[in-house]
Amino acid sequence: MTLTLLFSAPEKLWEGYRNVLPAALKARGIDAHLSRDAAPEDVDYIVYAPNETLTDFTPFVRTKAVLSLWAGVERIVSNPTLTQPLCRMVDDGLALGMRDYVTGHVLRHHLGMDAHIHGLNGVWDQVVPPLARDRTVAVLGLGALGQFCAKALSDLGFNTLGWSRSAKEIEGVTCAHGPEGLRDVLARAQIVVTLLPNTPATENILSRQALALMPKGAVIINPGRGALIDDDAFLAALASGHIGHATLDVFRTEPLPEAHPYWDHPRVTVTPHIAAETRPATASQVIAENVRRSEAGEPLLFSVNKIAGY
Repeated sequence: MTLTLLFSAPEKLWEGYRNVLPAALKARGIDAHLSRDAAPEDVDYIVYAPNETLTDFTPFVRTKAVLSLWAGVERIVSNPTLTQPLCRMVDDGLALGMRDYVTGHVLRHHLGMDAHIHGLNGVWDQVVPPLARDRTVAVLGLGALGQFCAKALSDLGFNTLGWSRSAKEIEGVTCAHGPEGLRDVLARAQIVVTLLPNTPATENILSRQALALMPKGAVIINPGRGALIDDDAFLAALASGHIGHATLDVFRTEPLPEAHPYWDHPRVTVTPHIAAETRPATASQVIAENVRRSEAGEPLLFSVNKIAGY
């Protein structure tokens, strides 16, 4: 039987998947047709990224799973019409891209590279950075991406802490969990990387009180979700010098409005949501494997807990 996969995502994504996804399915022995406009009653699987065309999943009565192209699913999971199983995207390209972004910016701040890049103005200021083992870096959020980045930082020699809502164990990483664990991690970390999902429990997790726990001059790198940070409290902490610098890749409103104070702030680096991009070649392998698993009656990869929101 030929399966029907509906590709429901912004038009700009279609060209990247129209050939590589069918090839990935065929390589796993799956007879499938990838469509942009299949009738809802004929659709077996939906390959999905939020778009205005499909917001009501009710008509898709035979659909076995919705396979997200994004790692973040907060714009999908809250949809009351979504009764089908939902899987988020975790793939090698996404993980490797996030690792490169996180380690690059951690090393930048660890080595104090900005001072040299912007110029020392003729002052021979020999400020020698500590060794990585003497720098404490924390990763908030130990899902697949967080664990991958925390392990990479540990492998570089950093004293690496990790925090998550529930207990985790990662070789080379000192893990903490729960409210008390978060307070302890924030109080110790000189560089904090936020890779948490956006849920009611994580919104504004970097609040005024949380920021006050951090060592003076600490650096925050946020490639996770914009809503993790209380922007007003964050700007106040930057203005006082309590937070030394921030590298921000995600924001509550994207694109970041032209008048937003982050753009011109001397201690904020803005990057335009480029930390980790879903790449069609690797993402197609994950989608094809999940279709194979579903058809074989095996558990789906990266299933979303709709109550937890991730």
